[in-house]
Amino acid sequence: MRKGMIGIVAALLVGGAPVARAQQTPAAPGSMPDNGGLSQPEFKMLTDLRVGVIKAALQLTPEQEKLWPAVEEAIRARAETRYRRLAALDARMGQWREIDPVQFYRQRADVLAERAAGLKKLADAWQPLYQSLTPDQKTRLRLVTVRALEGFRTALDNRRMDADDEEDIELWISPQ
Repeated sequence: MRKGMIGIVAALLVGGAPVARAQQTPAAPGSMPDNGGLSQPEFKMLTDLRVGVIKAALQLTPEQEKLWPAVEEAIRARAETRYRRLAALDARMGQWREIDPVQFYRQRADVLAERAAGLKKLADAWQPLYQSLTPDQKTRLRLVTVRALEGFRTALDNRRMDADDEEDIELWISPQ
């Protein structure tokens, strides 16, 4: 009986997945469809939250507050660049085209150079503020950074598992 129920539920899930996917409405402009990505307003809200957490954790003095706008601007600029890069990647993922390996390497190098430049700007913005932080503030910043890295790692692992699950399902139900 139990095996029969499991079989029925599995059949419904497998049979219903393509129907549910077909019934999804097109994504709104500025959102990243089908990949679990965030829309631009959601991405900005998440950036606001991150900026707020960092600033709250630091408990800046009035002198340090003067150095904060450059850091916040660099964080936001980097987040906006990341959003645009992910949106462009998402748009390209749905398109089939011949891949020119040399062009691919050049584009990848350009992306990495842009990311490196953004990181350098972020480090340059942080340097004066970081030098003014007390040992306690530096410890709090390290803790926030470690927590953020753990969160990114968990999100990446979850995304990989979701992608693996989707591939497994597609391989299982796709005719060979």
